[in-house]
Amino acid sequence: MTGKAQVVVFASQKGGSGKTTVSAHMAVQADMSGAGPVALIDTDPQGSMAKWWNARASATPAFARISVPDLGRDIKLLEEAGYRLIIIDTPPAVTSTIAEVITHADLVVLPTRPSPHDLRAVGPTVDIVQMQDKPLVFVINSATARARITGETAVALSQHGTVAPVTLHHRVDFAASMIDGRTVGEVSETSRSASEVANLWAYLDDRLMRMRASDPRDMLERPPRSTFEADILSPATAGMSGQEVDEDEDALENQPGYALAGTTAPPPEPAPSANTNWDGIDRRKADSGPPPGKPDRRRAAHQPFGRRFTA
Repeated sequence: MTGKAQVVVFASQKGGSGKTTVSAHMAVQADMSGAGPVALIDTDPQGSMAKWWNARASATPAFARISVPDLGRDIKLLEEAGYRLIIIDTPPAVTSTIAEVITHADLVVLPTRPSPHDLRAVGPTVDIVQMQDKPLVFVINSATARARITGETAVALSQHGTVAPVTLHHRVDFAASMIDGRTVGEVSETSRSASEVANLWAYLDDRLMRMRASDPRDMLERPPRSTFEADILSPATAGMSGQEVDEDEDALENQPGYALAGTTAPPPEPAPSANTNWDGIDRRKADSGPPPGKPDRRRAAHQPFGRRFTA
């Protein structure tokens, strides 16, 4: 394997797609996994990545102050300093800055929220990546558990590139952990969010390893990949409504006021019986008529449906 540093660029035209959050988590996870030394570069004029890094107590991953016109020179300087992974955060909107940064990328990661607005915005960024013939990976970010649109987003994005087999779900701890310069893995290693971050980095690391392997025999030194079912099939099922995911957030389709066009809301589930042996099936009892002292309001058998009955 070569000593050249690999450059991973996080890009998206849509503001609020989670580029800074995802790139910061990947940088920390890469450093914790031994893929470093890792250097972070922030090309966003807002400086969100820089502000997060300044709040960190840990000195790693390192933060490199660079200018976009000198990016090629600065990457070489980082390589000479021993850095092996460089993660670059880019500004929103498609600008000449993003196009310039992508020219130095070994891999482009495009975080996308499962929403119509985000899907409409990915086109220009994909065009830039394809024009420069760079490998592209979509990461579905801030997804709602059990929401049908998550699976539909994965299918739509797969028509334009590779979709990572790990979905990052919407949880408060992603944003809360970054207040003091940490990540979810540093706050709680056993949380679901930390597990998703670790699995996503494992996938990206595997992609980078295969890209930098100059000899196929180098891949034999790596541990075997996960099974096809776990590595490939999980993204499609991760957002389907039929998957059982134990999350605190309710599914989008179950929230008040939400309905897909051309569909009707399913009837509410019957309330469980007080009997502890209830098997979940509500069986209709024999018709014994109205309660004592109450009038019989049932329609006569010969009364036409929808018409007022007259004697």
